[in-house]
Amino acid sequence: MQVRNATARDVAEMAAILNAYVVVGGVTAVEAPLSEAKAREWYLTGEHSLCCVVAEDRDGKMLGFQALDLSQSLPDGWADIATFARTFPRPPGVGTALFAATFEQARRAGLHAINATIRADNAAGLAYYARLGFETYDVWRGVPLRDGTPVDRIFKRFTL
Repeated sequence: MQVRNATARDVAEMAAILNAYVVVGGVTAVEAPLSEAKAREWYLTGEHSLCCVVAEDRDGKMLGFQALDLSQSLPDGWADIATFARTFPRPPGVGTALFAATFEQARRAGLHAINATIRADNAAGLAYYARLGFETYDVWRGVPLRDGTPVDRIFKRFTL
């Protein structure tokens, strides 16, 4: 597996990986399919985009991606993280490899902490961030989904 910085040529596959989660439902705060243009803005070119890395197999097939972005809702020196790995089949070790690269870029950028906001019904996401050492620091109860269904949001912090 190889991890590298994402480029514009990765955007279509990144959107496809994220949109697979949207179709399944219950695992991401993104509830509508993301266009390539929006994926490019969110993860590569937007004013708040800090970094984005992709993992690929030895044949160049994208296995997943991870991005950091700056948010005005977070304290200075913090960034939000988003992680998406191919769903079927789920490749082992992708999340760990992505985070190793993201961690180094966050450290070089002088960040103090990384925030992960995870839906409470996303057991795999909660377990993933806990394995990496993220700790819960806040919970927003009953945040409504697009259809009105209330789902808690769990906020986890990784201190650099």
